[in-house]
Amino acid sequence: MKSSHLQIGSHRFQSRLLLGTGKFSSFEVQQQAVKVSETQILTFAVRRMNIFDPNQPNFLEQLDLSQYSLLPNTAGASNAEEAVRIARLAQASGLCDMIKVEVIGDAKTLLPDPIETYRACEQLLKEGFTVLPYISDDVILAKRLQELGVHAIMPGASPIGAGLGLLNPHYLSFIIEQATVPVIIDAGIGTPGDAAKAMELGADGVLLNTAVAGAKDPVMMAEAMKLAVQAGRLGYDAGRIPMKRYASASSPIEGLPV
Repeated sequence: MKSSHLQIGSHRFQSRLLLGTGKFSSFEVQQQAVKVSETQILTFAVRRMNIFDPNQPNFLEQLDLSQYSLLPNTAGASNAEEAVRIARLAQASGLCDMIKVEVIGDAKTLLPDPIETYRACEQLLKEGFTVLPYISDDVILAKRLQELGVHAIMPGASPIGAGLGLLNPHYLSFIIEQATVPVIIDAGIGTPGDAAKAMELGADGVLLNTAVAGAKDPVMMAEAMKLAVQAGRLGYDAGRIPMKRYASASSPIEGLPV
């Protein structure tokens, strides 16, 4: 019997959809989308939050935080030192012990820097964080980070915000096959079909933001993504039929006249 929950470190979740909180047109739309998604994990960039200034608007004040786990991320960091500093700020605010390590190595593609990501994870693990690194679809880096002790791997499906879907499902499947920790597909999801496909590959979860926040109807898209993740996981657990080169009759042929 496959696990019905998502386990990240000491944290257990029923929902396998993680939702980013940026880019929404208003707090109201954001709240509605979060609600219908039934997510239990909300992620946000610490650098873009006024977590220490009570006079500034803060989406955290709009939500019942007892219903969610927060996953701060280190977006904006360009090296390990910056990522560690941002993570410590999030910890000091008392938000959560989980941290998504995001160290961008190229401003145009927004692809993560593998060396600086590894260095940041190494330090944050020493400091007791629950560490979830965002990486490209690098099978070897995923393996090395697992050996280091991270609590989940978050490979991108395609560049951040691109909406291109799963550009390299083959490599993602390699990462999933050799995983010893949860694999959460992060970045590049554009449609519910993309989310379902990620789950059908065997991913443990999907994190997305732009695909919902940038949709014509973000609330409707949030519900669609929820259902897609659920359907994809059910399909993976059920076990698909093998693909065949030729047709295979779905009705019995015994007893038919020749």
